Amino acid sequence: MADEIRVAIASDKDVVQARQTGRELAARAGFSSGDQTVIAAAISEIARNVLMYARQGEILISVVMNGDHSGVMIVARDQGPGIPDIERALRDGYSTSGGLGLGLPGAKRLMDDFEIVSAVQQGTTVTMRKWRRSHG
Repeated sequence: MADEIRVAIASDKDVVQARQTGRELAARAGFSSGDQTVIAAAISEIARNVLMYARQGEILISVVMNGDHSGVMIVARDQGPGIPDIERALRDGYSTSGGLGLGLPGAKRLMDDFEIVSAVQQGTTVTMRKWRRSHG
C-alpha cells in the first residue's frame, strides 16, 4: 500500500476517484465503515470545491500516525482564485457559487483536524485529518 496516493482533480470523474481512494485507504487503515463514509464525504466536498473554483488541483491522501493512533490525512491543493475571507467561507450558508455553502463547513465538521491556507490569486490548500477511534 502506498503511503500517499495522489489524485488529480480536473473533472467530476476525478472527484469520484478521490472519494473512492479515500474510502479504500481508510478501510486499509482500520477505520469503521461509518468513518470511511465520513472521510469519503469530506473528500467529496473538498474535491468539488477544487473543481468549482479552481477547475483543477490535486488531492493527496495518506495514512498518518500520532503516537499509537493512526489516521488519514487529506491535503487538497489548487492554484485557483484563493479564498479572500476564510472565516466567512467556513460559515454555513456562505457561498460565492450559488450553492448551499455547506462544502467547507461540512467537511470541517466531519473531520477531526481542519486547516485552510489560502492566498488570493495563488490558490488554496486544505489539510484535514481523521483519527481512528481506539477501541477498549
